Amino acid sequence: MKSIAVIGGGITGVTSAYALAKRGYQVTLFEKQRYAAMETSFANGGQLSASNAEVWTYWATIFKGMKWMLKKDAPLLVNPKPSWHKLSWFAEFIAAIPQYEQNTTETARLAIAARELLLGWAADEQIDFDLKQKGILHIYRDKAGFEHAQGVSRLLAKGGLQRETLTGCEIHQVEPTLKGQFYGGFLTPSDSTGDIHKYTQGLANACERMGVNCLYEQDVVDVMADGQSATVVVSHQGEKVSHKFDALVVSAGVGSRKLASALGDRVNIYPVKGYSITVNLLDAESQAAAPQVSLLDDETKLVSSRLGQDRFRVAGTAEFNGYNKDIRADRIKPLVDWVNQCFPGVSTRSVVPWAGLRPMMPNMMPKVGRGRLPTVFYNTGHGHLGWTLSAVTADMLATVVDGRVASDKLVTV
Repeated sequence: MKSIAVIGGGITGVTSAYALAKRGYQVTLFEKQRYAAMETSFANGGQLSASNAEVWTYWATIFKGMKWMLKKDAPLLVNPKPSWHKLSWFAEFIAAIPQYEQNTTETARLAIAARELLLGWAADEQIDFDLKQKGILHIYRDKAGFEHAQGVSRLLAKGGLQRETLTGCEIHQVEPTLKGQFYGGFLTPSDSTGDIHKYTQGLANACERMGVNCLYEQDVVDVMADGQSATVVVSHQGEKVSHKFDALVVSAGVGSRKLASALGDRVNIYPVKGYSITVNLLDAESQAAAPQVSLLDDETKLVSSRLGQDRFRVAGTAEFNGYNKDIRADRIKPLVDWVNQCFPGVSTRSVVPWAGLRPMMPNMMPKVGRGRLPTVFYNTGHGHLGWTLSAVTADMLATVVDGRVASDKLVTV
């Protein structure tokens, strides 16, 4: 097996192509957009956050979702209109609740392993992506949230991640620009932040230097495979073209479910919409008033990252509303309000809104490994931790393709 197609030019597709090319495979990358990282990998929260490894599969998530169902600006919003896809996903989500602790610890372990690879690749390829290694600070406004986080810290520690416990006063010492009263917090010094779009495009350029054939504006309309080969059919400039390979890798984000079905596999990914704003820091006052340390506010479920000198990214919310990509004003407003409340010295006159669809598996664990056929592989379904986990799952994928480990030995399958 030498020639491999990778479907998807987001962070998981590009890291997959890079990891495979490093092992000597002839890789062709298919991406429907004109450039890499133009959809979900365009403007996320910017965190490389092993500290955010807690999976969502616990009962409090269900109860909060029910309470917030009719509140348009809630951190978690579920469109009550039923569909078989949504119902089956939530049924499997509930079934995964008993694995909450195990999956949280395993995700932390994967994130730590991914960090070394991802930063190493950036150094090797000289990728400038606004990397800031000042840690991530989780803040809690009440005792209940803080005490739950203490339990999460114990699970993260089992995966090898250490966090520092902070009082409300110590939070302001770590990040003096932050305004408000907080019960306590946790600082993870080993976490970092950066611009996922810059990173992915930089790695895509590295792939091309290594000989990867990156084909953009290629809409994959069909895939076929048997025990010996795989075929990718694309639509390009109004014409359908078929490409044959020894194998293919599906890393197509929320489009992976449909492709998997065509290949005889069930990959029950649901698109969970997230929003972000990029605040342009146009004056010295705003630049001085914006935080240097990355934050996660537990009550609002928002994260923030400083991107260089003149940008401030705020992201969050989870919206279960099918494949809808609309940017809703009532979902963007809480992000702007949060900036005004927590960092009143930052001007929000220049704000760029964005929305993307996170590809989430019901158990919150990525799908990595072999499909039903020996010529089909998957690296997809990373949810809100796509960038954080991408390097290690790409390396795991390459190991499976090499035949060095059976995919049923991977905990993420």
